Amino acid sequence: MKWGIWATIAACLQLASGGEQAQLDGLHQKGTFKSGSCCPVLRLFLPGKVFAADEPPYNESLKSYWSVQEQELHPRCIVRPDSSNDVSLAVAILTAGERFIPGRCQFAVRGRGHTPWAGAANIENGITIDLSNLNQVLVAEDKSTVTVGPGNSWHRVYTEIVPQGIVVGGGRVAIVGVGGLVLGGGVSFFSPRIGFVCDTVKRFEVVLASGKIVNATQAANTDLWLALKGGSNNFGIVTAFELEAIEQGDFWGGFIGFGESTFDAQFVAFEALTAGNPEYDPYASLIANYVWNATSQSWYSANNFEYTRPQPYPEVFANFTSLPSTFSTMRISNLTDFTVELSASNPAGQRQLFSTGTYHNSAKMMKKVYEIANDTVRDLNGVSGVKYSLSFQPEPVILLEKAKAAGGNSLGLDPAEGPLFNFLLTVTWESASDDALVSQKAQELYTRSETAAEGLGVQNKYLYLNYAAEWQDPIAGYGSDVKTSLQATSKKYDPRGIFQKQVPGGFKLFP
Repeated sequence: MKWGIWATIAACLQLASGGEQAQLDGLHQKGTFKSGSCCPVLRLFLPGKVFAADEPPYNESLKSYWSVQEQELHPRCIVRPDSSNDVSLAVAILTAGERFIPGRCQFAVRGRGHTPWAGAANIENGITIDLSNLNQVLVAEDKSTVTVGPGNSWHRVYTEIVPQGIVVGGGRVAIVGVGGLVLGGGVSFFSPRIGFVCDTVKRFEVVLASGKIVNATQAANTDLWLALKGGSNNFGIVTAFELEAIEQGDFWGGFIGFGESTFDAQFVAFEALTAGNPEYDPYASLIANYVWNATSQSWYSANNFEYTRPQPYPEVFANFTSLPSTFSTMRISNLTDFTVELSASNPAGQRQLFSTGTYHNSAKMMKKVYEIANDTVRDLNGVSGVKYSLSFQPEPVILLEKAKAAGGNSLGLDPAEGPLFNFLLTVTWESASDDALVSQKAQELYTRSETAAEGLGVQNKYLYLNYAAEWQDPIAGYGSDVKTSLQATSKKYDPRGIFQKQVPGGFKLFP
């Protein structure tokens, strides 16, 4: 950035620091900003891309968050950049602004805004950089890679590439965004074949805290490339992901429902599937969902089976599909269709909570988690509009082995520890008055599950970042060696700690 521009930015920030709002407002025609912030300076240098609370794009951005908790936060302004250069300029202004107006230029970064807890990708009285306009989907001429922007939903990506006979490892729920999923590791229907989604990234385009735009690959800025494969928003703003593509046509998938009487048999079937007996079928993907019906005070399951070949009822799922069922949507269709189906089960516009745990593959442990959930959920009977579900997902050895072949990642998972399984608790409800109770019961489920895992000898430190609650520490779960490495990378590429202190949202590397 040329010195003349820096001098102009500095002069404008000095005006802002002195509260000279009227002088800055005179430089643009619309929108009223709270005084003493970086917002009017951002608008001066990014005209048409910075919005105040009295402008429609501001409210449209807030309403597009998945959870109500994120919708309820009100930044001083929202920046909607159209390019990596716009992001670079915004970051340069914000980092400079913190020197002139300490505490008034803190910012958040959002892709699609699917993380549920308040402040993960939004900020009260700060500046939110909304990347939704960075939604490029560029297929390489040889179709070996696809470059996507962080503002995409996976639905948009798949709509572009599935008709071309290719897919990338990506979200299984249509409305989930690209940026957060990849930077937290990411699981796809194809993970047993190609690894975590982060394992398929060939190149990250990143705006650093200095405003500099760099590429991180296995050959250049390799430490940053590895750190971004699980290290979340701690190093910069990723403005493009180049992902490995694979050929893929239609495949078999959908939901099958089962009654509560089949749960024990399902837990045994899950353990056998995840173990492989003797090898895990790389085309098999399962999300085993156990759902509490608050009206009937009973449970049912709605399991999502995907077999990424056009082969109905493969043998790998026989221990499940031979059980008596209550409904089925199984069919041969395309990836986009299956992700839309999963989205329908939990739409936007509700209060939301995720929490998670990871354990060694064990039917006994699955049953323990279910029994603890069955106990604790009853304390939520008075919560208006409550919906409560447990989801169990395999993490077979074949998945954990893919990282090494792809150059490594920062998740800290060792194939020697596997096979594992992940559990996700999802709760939705209506009233903010119930927030504390819902969180308390989720923490109780996790704490008691950890105690049960210790008793069974199946505990594991890993926590999937994209499912973690605000009160969990997934980066610590990567292990001390990985965390130390991530901290060193942060200090190298962000020596002032901008993404640790000035970007408070997300899971941080330092206290």
